[in-house]
Amino acid sequence: MRVSVPRSFSIKNFGCRATQADGAAIAAELARRGLQLEHNPSDSDLVVVNTCTVTAEADRDARQSINRIHRENPAAEILVTGCYAQRRPEELSLLGGVKWVVGNSHKHKIGQVVAPDLVQIDGAGPQPLSYHGGIQAGGTLVGDLTQHSGLASIPAGDPIGRSRPNVKVQDGCDNRCSFCVIPSVRGKGRSAATAAVIRDVRRLERSYPEVVLTGINLGRWGRDLDGRPRFPQLIEALLAETSVRRIRLSSIEPMDWSERLLGLMASSGRIARHVHMPLQSGSDAVLRRMRRRYRVRHYEGRVALASRLLPAAAIGADVMVGFPGETDSEFEETRSFVERMPFTYLHVFSYSSRDGTQAASLGGHLPKAIKRQRNRVLRELVEKKNLAFRQRLLGTSVSAVALFSGETGARALTDNFIEVTLPGAEVRPGELVDVQIERVSDRSTIGALAR
Repeated sequence: MRVSVPRSFSIKNFGCRATQADGAAIAAELARRGLQLEHNPSDSDLVVVNTCTVTAEADRDARQSINRIHRENPAAEILVTGCYAQRRPEELSLLGGVKWVVGNSHKHKIGQVVAPDLVQIDGAGPQPLSYHGGIQAGGTLVGDLTQHSGLASIPAGDPIGRSRPNVKVQDGCDNRCSFCVIPSVRGKGRSAATAAVIRDVRRLERSYPEVVLTGINLGRWGRDLDGRPRFPQLIEALLAETSVRRIRLSSIEPMDWSERLLGLMASSGRIARHVHMPLQSGSDAVLRRMRRRYRVRHYEGRVALASRLLPAAAIGADVMVGFPGETDSEFEETRSFVERMPFTYLHVFSYSSRDGTQAASLGGHLPKAIKRQRNRVLRELVEKKNLAFRQRLLGTSVSAVALFSGETGARALTDNFIEVTLPGAEVRPGELVDVQIERVSDRSTIGALAR
């Protein structure tokens, strides 16, 4: 029986850079099979919703998006994938318009699921829909990620609506933080082979001067590969065997910001001066309840090393407020720690209970009002630190990648993670330019192309 194949598709991504990278790879695979990419779901036969499930709000956002897509384009077939699809496939399959739910376990087979008869597969000619394991039930395809070894993926794709591609070099996580559901929906840590990463970067460097290396636990890259290489070795290989002009590193756990890695960043002009080091809490007692693998003194030492080797770097962190049992004094430890650290930005989150995690069963869950208030305190604190950081750069010239260009000017992101507005400038999105920082305010940084 011939399977009906859509002619056009759009994709909506939620969540982290790894999800963005997955979405770009899915889009490239569907395009390879002859489907036309549309940027508006209302114009598409197929809409892929690539979900996150890190918080209850992420789940809600995905459901609202699916409902809106179905309402505005009831004829579209909707395929839901990603972390929420892996975690709650039955829940998603009941939503209007959803034809397929494909978990992370089979995300790399989405092309075969929706367009199985458009291309040669493994040299065997047109193939029928084949799931190769996993659980098939009424359009739901979710397998056991604990059984997966190696990083099953398709080649990195061009970014959709973005000027910098994400290259996913690692997936899954072997940590067991008490609040986090991600290991159960992404599986154990798995690394892409060095040769595969070099292949992807070489292809992308033809069009994009900057690429972003990403993963779920990026700093653990290589631990599952033969010879157990370390992450700095991957960076060294990319510097030696590709000509990409800038490599940016996404989030890396504190203890993986080694002196070797930071020294490599300091010695190479091809690595963005951008250190994102998740903190979660500035209280040792809370870190213990979170089952984090470091303490405040360890974290402070890594930040001090980064600041010494990269004095003009952006240094950012994720911080969670309102973890179960977080007392006023424990929050004050976090606030005080943030105040004395040289952070240039923070991603502040309020704790969200996730079924199946150890933290969900802890006592002392806090009211939303307290979490909102603590969230606001840290945001206001880091806004002042960010302003001070940008003021120090007044009058200097900084390398940046162009994000957007229009009739009134352009926007660019500096290598040390400052978004700069360039009035009247004409640049090509993705282009590397030098910008002069001319004015800063609470909310914006204004510059000009350096002469």
